[in-house]
Amino acid sequence: MKIETFVFGPVMTNCYLVHDEESRRGWVVDPGMNPDALLARIRELDIKVEAILLTHAHFDHIGGVEAVRERSGAPVYVHREEADWLTNPEKNGSLFFMGVPMKCQPAERVLTGGESIELVGQTLKVLHTPGHSPGSVTYVWDDVIFSGDVLFQQSIGRTDLPGGDYETLMKSIHQQLMNLPEATRVLSGHGPETTIGQEQMTNPFVTGGLTNR
Repeated sequence: MKIETFVFGPVMTNCYLVHDEESRRGWVVDPGMNPDALLARIRELDIKVEAILLTHAHFDHIGGVEAVRERSGAPVYVHREEADWLTNPEKNGSLFFMGVPMKCQPAERVLTGGESIELVGQTLKVLHTPGHSPGSVTYVWDDVIFSGDVLFQQSIGRTDLPGGDYETLMKSIHQQLMNLPEATRVLSGHGPETTIGQEQMTNPFVTGGLTNR
């Protein structure tokens, strides 16, 4: 399995294409705005996209959902706490931040957290990790997690947006993510890749050096 990273939109949102080169099947995580490069790569490799996984439904993570869904026919997965954000520009932040309403069709799959998803012969565990937003989830796949805007390299997601809560975010990070193996790769919604072990040692929010209030 191969992971390819794309960066889309005005706030440099990471999108991931995970695919098996032999079977030409894969999935997409957080297709951001103007995903032309992603769509071109999918066409180039002739990949059958089996799922569009959303870590949460803020505008910068859902801007390319309809383009990818239209081209691939893949179902969209989102947590139930943010299922209506896809159709509500006020909730997904597009109206406030972009000045232009962004709407998607409803998701085909609604998550609750705790379930497993089978894709391309692989199993992904869904962790409900609220705090940045009420429906934030982290997808755990083997030794990789897609953490969205929950955990970054030496930082954490902002909590000053509607539905955000600092204490809830820190609980998600400490009680769920920091219990994963140290070698676990962290692929977040913005910025470079890191590992759980690295964040345990150097992330000032995790070590107690800072508070994001």
